[in-house]
Amino acid sequence: MTLAERALERLRVWPDLRTGQASCGTGSALRAGRSEIVHFHSAHDVDLHLTDRALDRFAADLSESTAIRLVPGSRWVTVHLDCDTDVDLLMSLVSMALKAHQAPQAETADVCNFHRVTVIPSASARPGGGRGSSPRTGGR
Repeated sequence: MTLAERALERLRVWPDLRTGQASCGTGSALRAGRSEIVHFHSAHDVDLHLTDRALDRFAADLSESTAIRLVPGSRWVTVHLDCDTDVDLLMSLVSMALKAHQAPQAETADVCNFHRVTVIPSASARPGGGRGSSPRTGGR
């Protein structure tokens, strides 16, 4: 089971979330009310929909994480799942996103980051490589 599959299984039991097809057409989505909160695009890449207020408040902290990709102008944050700690980070961020989406907000046609973020595999994913020896992309 991939890290994304494990994360999806953990999130499926959350009472405020329901599963469906991602509006971008690739992968599964988790919705809360009328908002898509999470898109599972691959075995390692997940897009998480935050509000402007949440991004304003946490952007500096999010940019410090090697698992997070921020795309300028997007309210979607890409989480690259490379280890169990990244899955735990995703769980915390989904909880934050659910709370943020409870407040009334303007409807937008926000598209996720699928095909807008390039993730270079870590050295551990390459033959003979070790974790942490390869930098990640994303403006850091």
